[in-house]
Amino acid sequence: MKNVKYFMIIGIIAIGALSFTSAIQDEWVVPAKYKTMKNPTDAKDSENMAIGKSLYAKQCSSCHGKKGWGDGSKAKEMKGDLGDFSSNTTQKATDGELYYKITVGRNDMPAFDKKIPSEEDRWLVVNFLRTLAK
Repeated sequence: MKNVKYFMIIGIIAIGALSFTSAIQDEWVVPAKYKTMKNPTDAKDSENMAIGKSLYAKQCSSCHGKKGWGDGSKAKEMKGDLGDFSSNTTQKATDGELYYKITVGRNDMPAFDKKIPSEEDRWLVVNFLRTLAK
């Protein structure tokens, strides 16, 4: 009886540890050249902002949600943390870092260099992400 309890406790701890580690994501490493990259688009241009918003709605909101909180309709299907675009963590990233993440993707997030083939359009999505700040 003592052995059964012992193995049950070990099993519960092991399952808990495994489920916790699957929720932890590695840091998203961005190459240095992207960290200093400057956004070539005008973030204050209303037409640019409308394009960025439209692309976000079409390509990003199903996972990241309308307000960028990581609560889109497909969010529960994803394995990793989708982040909160309104958070200080996301907002303190450089435009180049955000551009890299959109372009290259990782894990469940696809690379958007094919879905949004225009480099300028991907920069416009970065501009829109800035509007989601708290």
